[in-house]
Amino acid sequence: MSRFWTDKIASLDPYVPGEQPQDKQYIKLNTNESPYSPSPKVLAAMQEQVCEKLRLYPDPNCQTLKNALAKSYGVDANQVFVGNGSDEVLALAFMGYFAGGKPLAFADITYSFYKVYANLYGIEPKIIPLTESFDIDPADYENLDVSGVVITNPNAPTGKALPLSDIEKVLKANPDVVVLVDEAYVDFGAQSAVSLVNQYPNLMVVQTFSKSRALAGIRVGYAIAQPELIDGLERLKNSFNSYPIDRIALAGATAAVEDSEYLQEICDKTIATREWTVSELEKLGFEVLPSATNFVFVTHPKKDAETLYLSLKEQGILVRYFGKKPRIGEYLRITIGTDAEMQALIEALSA
Repeated sequence: MSRFWTDKIASLDPYVPGEQPQDKQYIKLNTNESPYSPSPKVLAAMQEQVCEKLRLYPDPNCQTLKNALAKSYGVDANQVFVGNGSDEVLALAFMGYFAGGKPLAFADITYSFYKVYANLYGIEPKIIPLTESFDIDPADYENLDVSGVVITNPNAPTGKALPLSDIEKVLKANPDVVVLVDEAYVDFGAQSAVSLVNQYPNLMVVQTFSKSRALAGIRVGYAIAQPELIDGLERLKNSFNSYPIDRIALAGATAAVEDSEYLQEICDKTIATREWTVSELEKLGFEVLPSATNFVFVTHPKKDAETLYLSLKEQGILVRYFGKKPRIGEYLRITIGTDAEMQALIEALSA
């Protein structure tokens, strides 16, 4: 602690990302990155921007990317907001729509950045426990006196997905506040709520290029909602950072949206590898939660999770262990890598 810190800095409990050790080469199955290269069209588009134009500011409105996303999802361009990763989009949404004095509702087991943002903006969390089977029950989100609701679908770290009918139940139960649906992993087997945006003025859907589009390194995320909600995010963005996306990232993200065939190809690969991995883990006695993501959430009735995590790390394989947190202290989250990487994981666990 520094004597120059404000009380706000001193009170923060920052988000802890998955470890990125530099001591040796690891099979990284701990941060849900894609094991596949970005689309060749994406790399070509980005390389074109490495030129004298870098002396110029990028388009602060990210219009080419907004137009591509709007065409892809069948919405208007003024229904799309672009930010520096979905984390920035979430941060602006928390600031703009949830910091109004009332609590914010989200699950007890979900993306841990929500608690960090709530603390940063002075928002009281209203924690809604998942069911015993780690499901979100829409009935638990009725009759709430809150500033908003945040739902990760599919949820993380559990990997379980809600059908759109359940998302609609939450929307209908909370018509006067924003319901934010965080869909970082939706392309791996869940239904996107974007199809509901024009029916519900309180719905905001947030997605990222970091997972299914294999672009975690360029930090681009986006929100889709009705124009009034998007305009609120634009006002906040332009009061904080008018140029969140650089020229190279903007070109790459636009090309990624336009190359839908490549997106489908690597999603199909990931899903096939996930199903094989689930089968092999179950043969080893693991209990595996149903997953609609690029990871699996697992526990073993006879093996300590921390011991497994440390043993795998010694063998050069990183998985995510969350420590002795309530309810999930004996679980590991394992990213789906290539077929060869998952074969190595199974062999290490078998040994």
